[in-house]
Amino acid sequence: MASIETLEDLVGRDVYAAIPDDFRLESGQRLAKTDVVGRLHGPEHAPLVVVAGGISSGRYAARWWPSVVKAGGPVDLNHFRVLGFDLLPGREAQGVTITTTDQARLLAVLLDALGEPRIDVFVGASYGCGIGLAFAAAFPDRIGELAVISAAHRAHPAATAWRGVQRRLLAFARDCGREAEGIALARQLAMTTYRTAEEFDLRFSQTPPPAAGDAWPVCDYLIARGAAYAGVTSADRWISLSDSLDRHSVDPRAVRCPLTVVGFTSDTLVPIEDLRDLAARAPNLRRLIEAPSIFGHDAFLKERERVSHALHDVLNTLSLPSREIAA
Repeated sequence: MASIETLEDLVGRDVYAAIPDDFRLESGQRLAKTDVVGRLHGPEHAPLVVVAGGISSGRYAARWWPSVVKAGGPVDLNHFRVLGFDLLPGREAQGVTITTTDQARLLAVLLDALGEPRIDVFVGASYGCGIGLAFAAAFPDRIGELAVISAAHRAHPAATAWRGVQRRLLAFARDCGREAEGIALARQLAMTTYRTAEEFDLRFSQTPPPAAGDAWPVCDYLIARGAAYAGVTSADRWISLSDSLDRHSVDPRAVRCPLTVVGFTSDTLVPIEDLRDLAARAPNLRRLIEAPSIFGHDAFLKERERVSHALHDVLNTLSLPSREIAA
């Protein structure tokens, strides 16, 4: 039986859009990369669902979110056209100052190249929610519905504090010529904000290591996660996207499409109070879903049943026959 990756390679196709020569980021900077790259799956005339995730995600949506984006899943590759896209910047030599609105504008460039005037549903998780909210605010006529999971309309100052330490660590290691080690350490620190104290208490003993400076059981886990991430990104790219998270700010009143908000009460990066505020101020709230979880911010990846039910409720309003009749 084919693996998810092999199956995706068979059924999906990469799509490209040239970034216009006059395209400037809100900072006034230009991107080194000259095109936006996406990956498109699904039947030709099916409803279009855009999927975007955290800063580690990209166009291979079925790889980074396999419980959701799959044949027969909540975002069903058999019934929807599913578009994922690579976040920018890429692995440029120099970082840039980029916003979620910039990412939304780049997505619009890709949609224009595909001849797609409108997204039926945008499904976002973590950073991808920020892009979805920015897209809905900037292009209200180009989106039918928006589902956001584990993100809000703003960055919380506590999250900015944690990410700021990570960025300074990344810059320090890069400037010292030890970039890979810095990325691994920053990832270890990040994992402590993605998960919860409750989960760590359940998973790891406090058995002391032989000597001071040796790794404790929980540290072995973090070291492994950091080592696995060292080759995924560059320090400059991580700094740019981390900074972009903290610059994210969208007026909820500007998000006029039907909106579903899913949050987890243990998420310290995106406190549930911010999701309640988003839901309360959005003019067309469809549903606010709050749930407990021991997984904190990573609940959007780990709480598969809860997330699947929420997305089924959003996407079951779309159907291939109605789309074909309307066309």
